[in-house]
Amino acid sequence: MARIMAIDYGGKRTGIAVTDPLQIIATGLTTVESKELIPFLKTYFAKEEVELIIIGLPVNWDESDTHGTPLVRAAIKKIEKEFPSMPLKTVDERYTSKMAKDAMIEMGMKKKDRRVKGNVDEIAATILLQEYMQNN
Repeated sequence: MARIMAIDYGGKRTGIAVTDPLQIIATGLTTVESKELIPFLKTYFAKEEVELIIIGLPVNWDESDTHGTPLVRAAIKKIEKEFPSMPLKTVDERYTSKMAKDAMIEMGMKKKDRRVKGNVDEIAATILLQEYMQNN
């Protein structure tokens, strides 16, 4: 089997998580600068088999767009253009950053480590992926 990848895309940073090849465990992979996402994906896909990308789509409770929605939609277009044969699904990402911050506190992560924004993005991507796996 191939991995599933989750992307928590942001204006500055993008958190990335993947499953193991058997799609049992979701693990945070890394955080990259958003402008480096496509080169990172090219390198990663050359080494690892990925069958699906899920990407968090930020929306408000009334399903209207947030300030981040256009950024994510633009990133989706770039990914689809670069990797046309790669299936991509959007998932609701409401509250994933809050859940990531709460998870870091529960894990006992030191305050200075919780302030590292990349940690939040990577954990948010992992939460997206875990929720996707539980629901599918």
